[in-house]
Amino acid sequence: MISHLADTITLNNGVKMPGVGLGVYKVENGPTVEQAVKVALDYGYRSVDTASFYGNEEGIGKALAEVNIPRDQLFITSKVWNDEQGYDATQEAFHRSLQRLGLDYLDLYLIHWPVKGMYKDTWQALEALYEEGKVRAIGVSNFHIHHLQDLLKESQITPAVNQVEYHPHLTQEPLKAFCEKQGIQLEAWSPLKRGRLLEEPTIKDLANKYGKTPAQIILRWNVQHRVITIPKSIHPERIKENGNVFDFSLTEHDMQLLDRLNRDDRSGTNPDSFDTDHK
Repeated sequence: MISHLADTITLNNGVKMPGVGLGVYKVENGPTVEQAVKVALDYGYRSVDTASFYGNEEGIGKALAEVNIPRDQLFITSKVWNDEQGYDATQEAFHRSLQRLGLDYLDLYLIHWPVKGMYKDTWQALEALYEEGKVRAIGVSNFHIHHLQDLLKESQITPAVNQVEYHPHLTQEPLKAFCEKQGIQLEAWSPLKRGRLLEEPTIKDLANKYGKTPAQIILRWNVQHRVITIPKSIHPERIKENGNVFDFSLTEHDMQLLDRLNRDDRSGTNPDSFDTDHK
């Protein structure tokens, strides 16, 4: 169990990844994302999750260049977008992301969505980048069990991470169990269901019980399930609040209360029917 903002979970290749990071989906490039990253790093975050699709890699790179934190203490993730997939295109997209971020390597590179007929070639490109030492770990995002099974049939390397929508209304227990069996670390995007969970009565009750905010209850639930989480915010007080989830523990009974909120309800697109307008 991680017990501090900088604590890590060891991935299947031995790389250590912080259990909580900053997400920057829909955060505007420039001063907005630069400030968010600087606030997070100053508070103790060490993981930042972006993607070429987010359009803010340059701003993140600028922030990283201006903070006085050794590169080996940072964990930077990016993703290859749908229209960049395929073997050669993925390699080119990766190097564009590196250039925008101003980095020599990435800590984690993910396939953003399982584009039908493309993701196997894309995965081969990620494997090559990994073998070349350009990225410390490779993984996928928004992959269902059947996508993973299909990929694992022909892959040389098992994905280190599967980043998916995960929160108390979408617990994805079969997928979580499958990933655990395969040694694939689950990571949660939209852990607060884009803010829609903050008024959930059970969560509000638990927030009152523990003297925490609803967001902190949800993020603590992630931590105790050993699911890496990347809450997004641009507000300094929220960024700090989201990172302050290590001074209390939910009881097993309260964890089960949250588990039972599952509705299989997504705030984003189902990976079997996604389009390029969604995360």
